[in-house]
Amino acid sequence: MTRDINPAAPPSGPGCVECTANGNWWFHLRRCAACGHVGCCDQSLGRHATAHFHATGHAVMQSFEPGEDWFWNYALDAEVRGVALAPPTSHPRSQPTPGPAGAVPADWMAQLEAR
Repeated sequence: MTRDINPAAPPSGPGCVECTANGNWWFHLRRCAACGHVGCCDQSLGRHATAHFHATGHAVMQSFEPGEDWFWNYALDAEVRGVALAPPTSHPRSQPTPGPAGAVPADWMAQLEAR
């Protein structure tokens, strides 16, 4: 275990912590490999995974999308190898992307393109 990866840390929940708290939506999700914080990706309007890195210094995250297992290191700005993290390894397959269900506006693609 390193400062950037704690395999025992469970994910903080099935969606972006900040977006969920604010009633917002996200495009894709990323999970902090150090503490389990789930935040939205840089393609999302909130960019909460990157904000979590800047606030905490936790540099390594893993995709929290079903079927994806890659890791990214913000400090290196590069894909890195990781280890198996505590389950679950993604948001529920029943949760749509973008998500969460019921919070995604009809014009979500236009909103992402406009940013």
